[in-house]
Amino acid sequence: MLATAETWETCPSLSGMVDQVHVVVRHGDRELSGVVRGDESWSAAAQRLAATVMGEPTAVDLSAETKRFAVDPDLRVVLRPMERGDLPDVARWRSADLVHKWWFDDGSPDLETVTQKYAPHIDGTTPTRMWVVEVNGRSVGFLQDYRLSDYPDFALLTPDPDAIGVDYAIGEDAWIGKGLGAAMLWAWLRRTRKRFPDATTYFAAPDHRNAASLRVLEKVGFRQGTWFDEPLSDGTSATVVGCAFDVRRVLG
Repeated sequence: MLATAETWETCPSLSGMVDQVHVVVRHGDRELSGVVRGDESWSAAAQRLAATVMGEPTAVDLSAETKRFAVDPDLRVVLRPMERGDLPDVARWRSADLVHKWWFDDGSPDLETVTQKYAPHIDGTTPTRMWVVEVNGRSVGFLQDYRLSDYPDFALLTPDPDAIGVDYAIGEDAWIGKGLGAAMLWAWLRRTRKRFPDATTYFAAPDHRNAASLRVLEKVGFRQGTWFDEPLSDGTSATVVGCAFDVRRVLG
């Protein structure tokens, strides 16, 4: 979504010293705090500092000077490959107002159109892969990812064509506004690090009006960059914000 450690960021400050990157991991009522060591990633620092507690640290807010993580053993967020049997849920999620508002370019949310759109991804006949997000065993949303270079027209608009792109949605209203966005993206980030060990950048491009999505991306370590117009299927375009994630700095 701590024992004290000595750490230094590589960028020198105005005083000629280097700035420390502080990390805090919340576990119940406790806050374990320390600093990043040398070339250690933020995630590695959080795992080291939380080594004595049960569970993996999840990013809560990496947008400020202090990088905040949390360990919540009662919240289990996992991704699994989407199957055709999930498509009725996807159609229902796509029909939700907050999802359809930003996913309208994927066509009507009726089951037939959703099946035509996503079944090829599920079957592995396109470069895009689909994932279902489960919280404590219940399906609540989905993600899709792809290497930008597999879609040359889109890759030309982005700073790193070899980056891994991601789009995501929470489908269940009960989970909106409860921090799930950061938790599901963090689960995707960790999984993607293993799937694409050569990738140094991940990329997302929400609509510039989608403040909630932009904020969630910031919380897990994405940084906003260039705004650009993305062509839509109806011949219009949407102004989106390119957000890049530095894999080595955050995950190692």
